[in-house]
Amino acid sequence: MKLILSTSNLLDAGSSIRRDPTQKSNAELVSSFRANFAAHSHPSNGYTNGLGNGNKPTPRSSYTAWTHMAEDGRQELEIPKLDFEHSALQEEREQYDITVKLFYLPGAPTENRETQTREAVKLVMKELHMPSIDLLIISFPGIYFDEEEDCPDKISTRGPVEADPESLECQIKTWKTLEALHEERVVKKLGIAEFGHDRLVQFLEKTTVRPSVDQVNLRDCCSVPKKLLLLAKSKGIELLVHNDSSNVLPRGTLRELLGPEHAGAGVLAEPTRTGEKRKSMHGEEVKNGHADGEGLKGEVQPLWVVKYTAVVKNRGVVENKGYFAVAELSG
Repeated sequence: MKLILSTSNLLDAGSSIRRDPTQKSNAELVSSFRANFAAHSHPSNGYTNGLGNGNKPTPRSSYTAWTHMAEDGRQELEIPKLDFEHSALQEEREQYDITVKLFYLPGAPTENRETQTREAVKLVMKELHMPSIDLLIISFPGIYFDEEEDCPDKISTRGPVEADPESLECQIKTWKTLEALHEERVVKKLGIAEFGHDRLVQFLEKTTVRPSVDQVNLRDCCSVPKKLLLLAKSKGIELLVHNDSSNVLPRGTLRELLGPEHAGAGVLAEPTRTGEKRKSMHGEEVKNGHADGEGLKGEVQPLWVVKYTAVVKNRGVVENKGYFAVAELSG
């Protein structure tokens, strides 16, 4: 079953999420999903995480009341129910710069990238009621700005590697989908993330439509290395600095978001070890794999996350910002 998660506009009154700079770089994503789930599963309380007057928790609605299962036979669950009836933007298309960043996540199969990419772009355009986007940036799993290559004097503080880099051939195959979207004028400009000098040279040799942007996360470097600056300038590529997490939605984080505990949305049943006996939330004893209840059962695999922003050009103001994520539930 496909799970489609959404945040709505983070800038709507009462739902703006301000990220603490000391938190992990995916904190905004997690907080905004949690706030949107709470707003729909506790509709009488808005964004209060289930706390009513006097800070007393109020009952959370069954997930079936605020999510939506596709009615045409597809196994798709919207969390919460999507509503594209009203336009999220107030001005005409030419008044906006719309940027989309698509994160392909570790562990997800790569053979469906074309479908996934087009689905992500389509969701954003439906949400914003816009026929195109200005910039589409893609982030491949396992790709980090190469401190050893570009900043050899710095000590990496990246931590454990979350996934092995994909082969250049796999990346180029994915890029062909972006080139098709560019040719169809759905996307005006294309971008990549975390490409250092050597990786960018190899990539450019295989592309028809060159990336207009290369986003890099300077975890350990104080500035963009001169070697990369010169290459980007010679190829007309704009270098942008960002602080997005490469793996913005790990499997464990997603299960916690959708799980049955007080911080979860109650969409997924809580798994237990085979044969293990435990107490459910209602006190009854359960065993052999899953707690009783209406939560969905199975293993969840995050596939991709898309982040979008719409900026009013003449004012430089972000009018709409949000996320979609898709995962596969199996078993």
